[in-house]
Amino acid sequence: MTVEDQTHRADVHLPAEGLIGLPGPAERAGPAPPSSPSPPGSHEEAVTVRDMVARLCAAYPSVDAATVEGTVRAAYDSFREARIRAFIPILVERRSRRALGAASEQTRTDR
Repeated sequence: MTVEDQTHRADVHLPAEGLIGLPGPAERAGPAPPSSPSPPGSHEEAVTVRDMVARLCAAYPSVDAATVEGTVRAAYDSFREARIRAFIPILVERRSRRALGAASEQTRTDR
């Protein structure tokens, strides 16, 4: 018997669906609906923005409060279409800190 004969006769068993990275029926159906702890424009998001603005105003006293709020709102707006919203506050704060740090640095050099 040749190797080719053995290959043709070998019983080939495919792994069960859902194992070894193969999608099972649930994965083939599409992604699960996104979890939305705070949908855009919600009361919870407004409270988060208010608290974040207060923290950032304290962290960057040389930057005007209206500029801080505008920076935070602009950062939130950039994530308006995000499907998964759980990490948006963290990402917004990081983006805002980066922008406010640059604005604060510019204010210091202008003086």
